[in-house]
This record gives sequence, C-alpha cells and structure tokens, in this order.
Amino acid sequence: MNEAASQKQAGLWLSKTVVRLLLLLWTLIVLYPVFWTFVTSLKNNQQVMLGKPWDFPSVLHFENYADVWNRAHFGSYFMNSILVTAGSTILSLALASMTAYVLARYSFKGRGILYFIYVASMMIPTTLGLIPLFFLLSDMHLSNSLFGLTLVYSVGTIGILPLGIFFLVGFYKTLPKELEEAATIDGCSFSGIFFRIMLPLSSPGLVTVGIMNALTVWNEYIMATVLINDPVKYTIPVGIAVMQGEMQYRTEWGPLFAGLSISMIPVIVMYVIYQRQITGGLTAGALKG
Repeated sequence: MNEAASQKQAGLWLSKTVVRLLLLLWTLIVLYPVFWTFVTSLKNNQQVMLGKPWDFPSVLHFENYADVWNRAHFGSYFMNSILVTAGSTILSLALASMTAYVLARYSFKGRGILYFIYVASMMIPTTLGLIPLFFLLSDMHLSNSLFGLTLVYSVGTIGILPLGIFFLVGFYKTLPKELEEAATIDGCSFSGIFFRIMLPLSSPGLVTVGIMNALTVWNEYIMATVLINDPVKYTIPVGIAVMQGEMQYRTEWGPLFAGLSISMIPVIVMYVIYQRQITGGLTAGALKG
C-alpha cells in the first residue's frame, strides 16, 4: 500500500510539474513580444536600423512617448478610444443585464425564441452589417461621429451584447429565488428587486462581461475604419494603422513602438486589477444554463 501510494504521489507530482512547465513556457511566449515592444520603444532610429535587433538601448529615449503623443496626435486617438470604450461598455452592460434578467427570471410567450435570436446573432459576421450600418448612420446624421460609433458597439454589432446576454442569463439562474420572494413580501417593486438586490449580486458577471466588451471595443478596427473618416476622431487601432503607414517610410520605429506600448498599457492594467473578478465571473455562471 505504501509503495502504491508513493507511486501515485510521484505521478501526481510529475503531472503537476509538466503542467507548470508548459504554463511557464506559454507565459514566456506571450510576454516575449510585449517585452521587446517596450524595449524598442526606447530606441532611436540608429539603434533600431543599425544596431542588432536584440540589443538593449544604450540610452533610453523616453522622448519617443512625448513625440508620438503630441506630434502624431496619439493623445487624441487615446482619448477617443477611452470615450468610445467607456460609453459602449456602460450602455451595453445596462442593456445586457436588464434583458438577461427578464429572460432568466420571468416566463412569457416567446421567451425561448427571443433568447434563441440573441444567441444566434453571435454567429452573424461583423462585416455583413457594414454597408447597412453605414447608410443607416448617414440617414440618422450620425456618420463620422464618435457617438454613432458608440451606439454601434453598444447594440452588439460586434457580438458583445448577445454574448453578454448569453453569459448573464446563466449567471442570473444561479441566484436563489428566495431573495426575490422575500423582497416581494417586503413590498419591493420589480425594478427595485433588480436594481437593489439582483444587480449588485451579479457584479462578478458584470465585471467579466464589461472587461470582454472593453477589450473588444478597444481593439476593434473594421467598424471604426468604415464609420469614421475624420482623422481627429480616429480611435487607437485606426490611428496606429495610419501611423504605421507614415512612420515606416520615415524610419520612425521608436515613436511607432511607443504608440503600441501606450495602447497596451490600459489592457495590461485592466487584467492586473480585475484578474480575480474575471476568473470568478467566468466560473460563477457555469452552474446553470
């Protein structure tokens, strides 16, 4: 028995070690290009073009960040992305949470069909709605507008609203019905039950959906390219594409990589702050579907 137990423990230790080594290898693969992006952002043109690609800069050129922020109008791109991402995330969370709560907790005719329509809309390609959306926004005088782009992102053209509804429906089904019954006995209205009780309890799911929405909108390129043609209103993905087309012929690799580094900082900070909420929210809604 002792020999069998020791062999079992040795096998478990070996399997855990292999898994940890694979995770460590994957971490290095992911962090390697991020690390060299920040390193290259601190080089000047001579160090990038004439030096060895893997050399560390002998002098740190932090002025690349100020250069790209002011001269290349990256500060404008950054603020536009902040406004669009924050606005679309808040509006999408409000729509997804209320819709998911009704679909999860109330029975009415057509509920299953409506839920199926939302879930099925996730399979519609984003590019399929580009032309209709362009003409629709033009008719509503919202084309070439950050507000119009925010509305497009919020209603789920890129699949975030249906995904949020799909995720939150499963999350709301895990919450006990006794809370609603007790609140109803105390005289709380339907809206009061949702905003005072159910919405605060669903904060882990809301954080997870909100982060997925924010990351998707932050990196979205196709919609912003088609619907925005004013350089002053470019978001970060469009601005970086324009900068790449200009700076690669002027060999301004340092400022270009500085812009890429700035665009990654909010994503990294978001993951560091909300990593526990993300993992907790993903598992919390997996009990019922």
